[in-house]
Amino acid sequence: MLATIIVAAGDSRRMGFDKLFATIAGRPVIAHTIHAFERAACVGEIIVVAREDRHAGIKAIVRDENFKKVRSIISGGKHRQDSVRAGLDHLDLASTHVAVHDAARPLITAEQIELLFEQCRIHTAASLAEPINDTLKYADVGFFVTGSVDRRQLYAMQTPQIFERQLIEDAYRDVYAKNASVTDEVSAVERLGRKVMLVPNKDLNFKITYPRDLALAEFVLTQRIEAAAN
Repeated sequence: MLATIIVAAGDSRRMGFDKLFATIAGRPVIAHTIHAFERAACVGEIIVVAREDRHAGIKAIVRDENFKKVRSIISGGKHRQDSVRAGLDHLDLASTHVAVHDAARPLITAEQIELLFEQCRIHTAASLAEPINDTLKYADVGFFVTGSVDRRQLYAMQTPQIFERQLIEDAYRDVYAKNASVTDEVSAVERLGRKVMLVPNKDLNFKITYPRDLALAEFVLTQRIEAAAN
């Protein structure tokens, strides 16, 4: 069974308001996110890790949307890794694999989740990633270009990131045992010397970070809804 930890403990500082409850395509951002995992057949349970002041709002969404797989809504920690660790402590004993996903990525689809899970079952660890297409440059402290970056093997990491349960639990034990800091789960697993399979994502799966992202997400989701209806 695949357990999913949805991380919703950020402070939306760059947004200026709580982006997770902003409405796009008729639903709050976090409702779209949860809905994708609710639809994925491989997902058995969902743990939402959120700030305390978001719990009531998320519980209301779960009730109104009739989500059946949300087992717990728990409090997060100071840093992202603390929130993921809290989620790992609340998993069902029957869960064999763990997905971690950013609540602010509402464009994820059930089909992408299923595809990534299949790759994880083959390789023990897998993550969605987007190939870098822009030209990249190094710059000095004065913002003058100092060189170019070879982008041929560069990828922007996305979520979900899915792992065998034992692997991600071992990785997080190592992180805390050595007082380390990681920005995502792939980084934690890399510390153990383990390989992670990247699955290039050809669809939009950006993280809502700035107000302009809401309009783009609204457009994408509306187009998907209309395509499905036709």
